[in-house]
Amino acid sequence: MVNLNIKFCGVEFANPTVLASGILGVTASSLKNVIRNGAGGVTTKSIWLEEHKGHRNPTMFGTENYFINAVGLSDAGIEKAVTETFPEYNDGKPAPIIANIVAAKIEDFGLLAEQISQCNPDIIEVNISCPNVEDELGKPFACVSGDAAKVTSVVKKALGGLTGGEKNIPIIIKLSPNVANIGEIAKACVEAGADGFCAVNTFGPGLVVDINTRLPILANKVGGISGPGIKPLAVKCVYDVFKATGKPIVGTGGVMTGEDVIEMMMVGARLVGIGTMVYYRGAEGFRKIVSEINEWCEKNGVKNLEEIIGTVKL
Repeated sequence: MVNLNIKFCGVEFANPTVLASGILGVTASSLKNVIRNGAGGVTTKSIWLEEHKGHRNPTMFGTENYFINAVGLSDAGIEKAVTETFPEYNDGKPAPIIANIVAAKIEDFGLLAEQISQCNPDIIEVNISCPNVEDELGKPFACVSGDAAKVTSVVKKALGGLTGGEKNIPIIIKLSPNVANIGEIAKACVEAGADGFCAVNTFGPGLVVDINTRLPILANKVGGISGPGIKPLAVKCVYDVFKATGKPIVGTGGVMTGEDVIEMMMVGARLVGIGTMVYYRGAEGFRKIVSEINEWCEKNGVKNLEEIIGTVKL
């Protein structure tokens, strides 16, 4: 038998597959359904302090090669997460849950972290890849080392991690691939207290045009790119972050099969975030992917997934 168990920042996962943020994670029941379909853990949609409307439809479009979306991080706000989503999920909790938080201001990340910690998530994922409204250029926090470090520090302090407090919930930083040196950004976050990373968010922005109407397909005109076409780029980002920091990573981007999971782990990922796959294979795709991981391991004589993590060296 192959041991698929993975420990990530001290948290035990039955297998390395994790639902990525923003996919099917609207309600506790939908999150639990993902676990029933084979995932080792789940990540919530990005949670804001207040309700966030997002963009109007159409917000997404896909082909066999790529997927583009401009949902706009729509969310009902922290109150719903605290009063509904987490209590319902934690009632008979089936697997670890990662709380993804997002904010437009650095100090708001601290407020969010403090409030979401009351829900006892296993890990907090800090999404610094959204537009930084404090920057007149709209540059995401993830694109500037100093900003990324500030957000990390604020969240860590809010949880007491740097001040002797009791909230020892691990925090991972969700990085943007749209930077010149992702390893440099990651190192700045580690110095500020990051326990690990989610790498990476969508690429872009990209643009898709309806050639019949000669107009952009998305209402927002541009959107983030995910899906099969970005996998080689995401794999390189994961490698760079692991090489720069050695910290635990949720490798995310273009993962469709069990073989893709293996590839992500070989460049340093301990968990593998899966999102767009659901568009192509359905929620039941998680079970199929876990089966494919098992098959590959048995064929290649791998008894424990720990054997393959970070084995690729450039």
